[in-house]
Amino acid sequence: MTADTVGGVWTYALELARALAPHGVEVTLATMGAPLSEAQWAQARALPNLAVEESRFALEWMDDPWDDVRAAGDWLLSLEARLCPDVVHLNGYAHGALPWAREPLVVGHSCVLSWWRAVKGEDAPERYSRYHDAVAAGLRAAGRVVAPSAAMLESLRLHYGPLPASEVISNARNPEEFPPGEAREPFILSAGRLWDEAKNVAALAAAAPRLGWPVKVAGDARHPAGWKVESPDVEMLGLLPPSALARWMARAAVYALPARYEPFGLSALEAALSGCALVLGDIPSLREVWGDGAALFVPPGDLDALVEALESLRRDEPLRTGLASRARARALTYTPRRMAAGYLSVYAGLMGGRGAAPVLRPGGREQHLRSESTTP
Repeated sequence: MTADTVGGVWTYALELARALAPHGVEVTLATMGAPLSEAQWAQARALPNLAVEESRFALEWMDDPWDDVRAAGDWLLSLEARLCPDVVHLNGYAHGALPWAREPLVVGHSCVLSWWRAVKGEDAPERYSRYHDAVAAGLRAAGRVVAPSAAMLESLRLHYGPLPASEVISNARNPEEFPPGEAREPFILSAGRLWDEAKNVAALAAAAPRLGWPVKVAGDARHPAGWKVESPDVEMLGLLPPSALARWMARAAVYALPARYEPFGLSALEAALSGCALVLGDIPSLREVWGDGAALFVPPGDLDALVEALESLRRDEPLRTGLASRARARALTYTPRRMAAGYLSVYAGLMGGRGAAPVLRPGGREQHLRSESTTP
């Protein structure tokens, strides 16, 4: 299984690996994008069925990544030759077109073209034509395509053409890691990078002076280019480890994510499990995940609507507690067990219907839990 270390795919991959363990599935996670942090290594070592092969290759959505993408492909094929996995599960696109021994699973978590359309309101510029071609080729070569929402799957079809056999398997989080607090505190929480146009946390910062409750934001305020977003009207909590963020979620009365682009929304799921009432961007994917009655939806570009929704929850405790209860009830349906069952079915199909549990790595844990010297 491949995963990048700089976004939500890391969380998804670990949750899936943990859910697959009771089924006897062993996973080798081939990481790209950036070295693992000490916290990430600790998370990986806590899973007895998980091994890690680490690299630092740039990802296909990064600036001018193609030499790295090609080198990463050679590295992944060498891993396949050494490990002889039953299934190749790719959480990216371009490497789907490699000459694998068996057709791979390609999972579409997001993409540049759909991000650009949702965030910028226009087609991505011509400089992404090579990205388009690489993603389209990887999708066409897949034995199966999966996305976490029907909205994301439809976006892939819209931007890259007809897909092979495909289906939706929702993401999940373990509710035991997000226990609701005994009492909710009067503040609004969000998690995301202030500079990230897709998460649209900047809209919440703009609304903050008009709100009766304080706003707290967990996430990095510093852009990868080095500049930092300043927002005196919100309390910046910084980049928090998952356990610390879960504690903040257990305290917050409301969780707000007025996203312009969010193919599934793991942070909203975590907040709902923690007992927060949800205020979310009114986009197809979040409507799909949360349905009617489990969240308040606001148009991402409508600041007045965001203020009105948040203030209505502040003023109306029965509305707020009822919304939180419905959100948690819906969140509890997105179980790791359900996610694992979906992927096991896909794996069986890719293995030709064989009933044995797929093995994504042979050999002992100590043999493979290490860092590869693959810096290009």
